[in-house]
Amino acid sequence: MQYSENVFVMDHPLIKHKLTYLRDKNTGSKEFRQLVSEIATLECYEATRDLPLMDTHIETPVGPATTQIIAGRKLAFVPILRAGLGMVDGVLTLVPAAKVGHIGLYRDPETLAPVEYYSKLPLDIEERDVILLDPMLATGGSAIDAVTILKKSHPKSIKFVCIIAAPEGIQAFTQAHPEIPVICAAVDDHLNEHGYIVPGLGDAGDRIFGTL
Repeated sequence: MQYSENVFVMDHPLIKHKLTYLRDKNTGSKEFRQLVSEIATLECYEATRDLPLMDTHIETPVGPATTQIIAGRKLAFVPILRAGLGMVDGVLTLVPAAKVGHIGLYRDPETLAPVEYYSKLPLDIEERDVILLDPMLATGGSAIDAVTILKKSHPKSIKFVCIIAAPEGIQAFTQAHPEIPVICAAVDDHLNEHGYIVPGLGDAGDRIFGTL
């Protein structure tokens, strides 16, 4: 479902089902991690929809066939630490040959502004299409800064994949980086005074790593 230009909200029964349990405050860390990973796998399916294909010739047990493979496209997944780590295994399930970089940002509790503390990207990042990962797009600050950091390394392309977004985050992100596609599983109602998405699911990092 197209939410707005360059923002795609996945309207799929499996995702809606898994999101219900992901949001539930009674869901424990083990199940929460599994759900994040599974939703990320489903979102990766959509994020890679436009990968180019090329013909190849193979032999089946019955005879020759002309089939298609991905046309040499190199991918890199870049989670925003720490919550984005919860999505990595899920996306690597579909693209195990992709490289993985990391960008470390935390949100200042007073200003809610993102602060960079770590960045490590593949050496050949200029040859790769990057999919940036973070479960939540709240104020949009972390995702905006992460894309700014990525752009300095000149990857071939960038997409941003999150699970739950707030309208405020989408507005801020699309204003800062209007050309970057956003793929998410749900757009919630609003942000509260603490910068949390409502109804959301709480702090994704704390729930993934059990640090509540």
